[in-house]
Amino acid sequence: MKKIILRSAQFLLIALFLTTCGERRAAEQNEETLAVTRDWKLGIAVWTFHTFGLPAALEKIDSAGVGYIEVPTFSKSGPDLNDSLIGDLSPAGIEKVKALVTRHNLTIESLYLAGGKTVDSWKKQFDKAKELGATFVTAEPPITMWDEIDSLAGIYGMKVAIHEHWKGASAYWDPDSVLAAIKNHPNFGACADLGHWPKSGVDPLEGIKKLEGHIIAIHLKDIAAFNNPNLKDVPVGTGVVDFPAVFAELKKQGFRGPIYIERDAEDLPSNLPSVIQTIRYYNELLSKLK
Repeated sequence: MKKIILRSAQFLLIALFLTTCGERRAAEQNEETLAVTRDWKLGIAVWTFHTFGLPAALEKIDSAGVGYIEVPTFSKSGPDLNDSLIGDLSPAGIEKVKALVTRHNLTIESLYLAGGKTVDSWKKQFDKAKELGATFVTAEPPITMWDEIDSLAGIYGMKVAIHEHWKGASAYWDPDSVLAAIKNHPNFGACADLGHWPKSGVDPLEGIKKLEGHIIAIHLKDIAAFNNPNLKDVPVGTGVVDFPAVFAELKKQGFRGPIYIERDAEDLPSNLPSVIQTIRYYNELLSKLK
């Protein structure tokens, strides 16, 4: 009888030990997930509200409760600045934009550069990015200017996150073309557009895997079907992109950077409801990420 009791006690201790180890490991995994994902700076690409001037767009972004934005150089700056494009503003105009952004408790993490055919046109846009306090730029540099733009990025101390539009609209529709640009250009990286890739038949999960170690930022969007460049995006989580798998892969890679919600479609009266829906979906996914 004593042997049975002793053996039962041993089994109980072993079970308690295994349970404790399991709980400890689960806690460590949760902490590991938090350590990575707390550096995923959720933000909004101002292009999401491209039917509005910058002041109105910033009001909507502010109400969504995020802290980071990506501003295109081709955004209209608002009535107070004669609706001049961001890329054409004077230093005084740039200061007004900075004050407006600060008033909404937002941070310009990056500038989306429209680009150009001359080094001077690119230099002018890098100037604007630096003046606005961006930490990197997003762009699709002409293939013939890789060396010059990489050199400019080095001078300004800013990485170039190469963005991908779809096949026929961009040289960078395939992750392999982004890798070709990055090769031998230390200031180039990738801005992975999860909603544009499927238009060209590229699985976003495979795109993320191919670009491992080079991803500077994410454009968070969804699309209803593969291989249709004419489609507009749909609210995140309602299309074909496998976001749980994509987020798990980003976590596995140790990605740390901004994730910008971006809409191309124009919901009426604005894209704000779908943006808020995306923020909820994003937070729900992170809570389940192990």
